[in-house]
Amino acid sequence: MKILYVEDNDDNIYVIRHRLGRAGYTIIVATDGELGVSMARTERPDLILMDLRLPGLDGWEATRQLKAMSETRSIPVIALSAHAMAGDRQKALAAGCEDYDTKPVDIARLRAKIQALLPPAG
Repeated sequence: MKILYVEDNDDNIYVIRHRLGRAGYTIIVATDGELGVSMARTERPDLILMDLRLPGLDGWEATRQLKAMSETRSIPVIALSAHAMAGDRQKALAAGCEDYDTKPVDIARLRAKIQALLPPAG
């Protein structure tokens, strides 16, 4: 399964690549929202992990754009936020995200959320 991780923090990218990579996922990375939207269209990932606070085009707007396009609308998006504020979960879901999680990421919890959104293998 291919996961697009839209994140601008190198430490977070390293952790997700390493931990989810060991679990058998292929992780591709976009470091801002515009690149994330573009890569979702060209790479067609099975799922997107979207940081909400990105430079330039933020994760909320990037998700709205992805959900507005027929070619990316069906890709599940899990929003991730390091500085979770009251209302962030609701705002992420309203933007089109299927789920929401906080950072630092609990890998077991995140993997369960990923598995719940991906179609069964085979």
